[in-house]
Amino acid sequence: MLPVVALIGRPNVGKSTLFNAMTASRDAIVADLPGLTRDRQYGVARRANRPCIVVDTGGLVEQAGEIERLMVAQTQRAIEQADRLIVVVDGRAGPTPQDHFVAQLVRRSGKPAILAVNKTEGRDAASAAADFHELGLGEPVAVAAAHDQGVVDLLETALAGLPADASDTLDASEDPRTRIAVIGRPNVGKSTLINRLLGENRMVEYDRPGTTRDSVLVPFERDGERYALIDTAGVRRRARIDAAVEKFSVIKTLQAIESAHVVIVVVDARDTVAEQDASLAGIVVEHGRALVLAVNKWDNIPSEQRAAIRSQFIARMSFADFAPVHCISARHGSGVGELFDSVRRAYAAAMREMTTPELTRVLEAAIRSHPPPLVRGRRIKLRYAHQGGRNPPIVVIHGNQTEHVPEAYRRYLVNVFRKAFDLTGTPVDVVFRAEQNPFAGKRNPLTPRQRRKRKRLIQRAKR
Repeated sequence: MLPVVALIGRPNVGKSTLFNAMTASRDAIVADLPGLTRDRQYGVARRANRPCIVVDTGGLVEQAGEIERLMVAQTQRAIEQADRLIVVVDGRAGPTPQDHFVAQLVRRSGKPAILAVNKTEGRDAASAAADFHELGLGEPVAVAAAHDQGVVDLLETALAGLPADASDTLDASEDPRTRIAVIGRPNVGKSTLINRLLGENRMVEYDRPGTTRDSVLVPFERDGERYALIDTAGVRRRARIDAAVEKFSVIKTLQAIESAHVVIVVVDARDTVAEQDASLAGIVVEHGRALVLAVNKWDNIPSEQRAAIRSQFIARMSFADFAPVHCISARHGSGVGELFDSVRRAYAAAMREMTTPELTRVLEAAIRSHPPPLVRGRRIKLRYAHQGGRNPPIVVIHGNQTEHVPEAYRRYLVNVFRKAFDLTGTPVDVVFRAEQNPFAGKRNPLTPRQRRKRKRLIQRAKR
């Protein structure tokens, strides 16, 4: 599983800004107000030499009211579950009593910690960090999160020394098992679905949200093929989360998605498609994982309502229109066999090998059918394509003026490749590469007409 790095510190030291820089996102709200982050924010950082999950926490204060005590409890939970801690301090303000309180809490935890001195832009890094040796957290690391200075080095320092995990080092094609993650909100029937797929009661089933508290890996065989099912704790809307242990299930779900080949997102047919359902599917697409959508408890839906519910579900999940949709009853088994067939097809599509001649032929046919647009009177030229990766499939297209290819034309090519190579169930990434200009960096390259004239003059001189 991905290692977990928690950002902790007193309020208003720039933890959320650092979180955004590490995850290359704008997920954490940033403003010059102390205590703005009151809950934990999760993201995946891929900027260092290995990916990790980053947790942004609320500010730690020693004397606190009811809300602040809850924030401290949440931060302590993050500390307990993290592999590494990054203690963030304000380099412009110098050490404060609250910084000492945070440092004491970290030392008491016994977790490895790195001290990040933030807001050091425009200052000498060594002098800005010097005062913070008194916190007793080792050599301070100077960063400027708002300007993205020192962020990658900080990440790599935090991750140094962690044991390599199989999911970090093993290519998906070399794994003998197909890993399938089952995710969704609590009480949608994830564990019941896994038991149905396994043919036995391996998971605890209980009609209460949050029964599953951690991710469980269950190996099994089906039709002579080896699989591993990952059952995850349910993820609810943040406003509905009460128990601290359920809050941490978000990390487990992110880890499960990252380590899976195929993800089944389960929703309850009796509920309207919630923002959380679409958000989970969106995370799967963002991670490039093959996706199958399961609308569970379909047996409880009156027949006259089924068409409307299915249409609403497809409309809300339109961003994942490549994913097959199955209406099932995990408890009674209806539709589960077809669901698993789609899982196998999605895995095969995600791992498909596509040769350069095949890809180039498909590209040429697509261009003949629908040429790229003109850019300043010149046609974009796409010359050939090759495969750049699997899980998800990546198609790299080389040509001229590729930086001007419109997003609509890229989507057109994605659909062409998807249809030509039967890539149902997996995202497809089309990447453009511009060919090198042979005259780049040279002064005044000759035009073809000038080269012909020069050649004639040289021939005359030889006579």
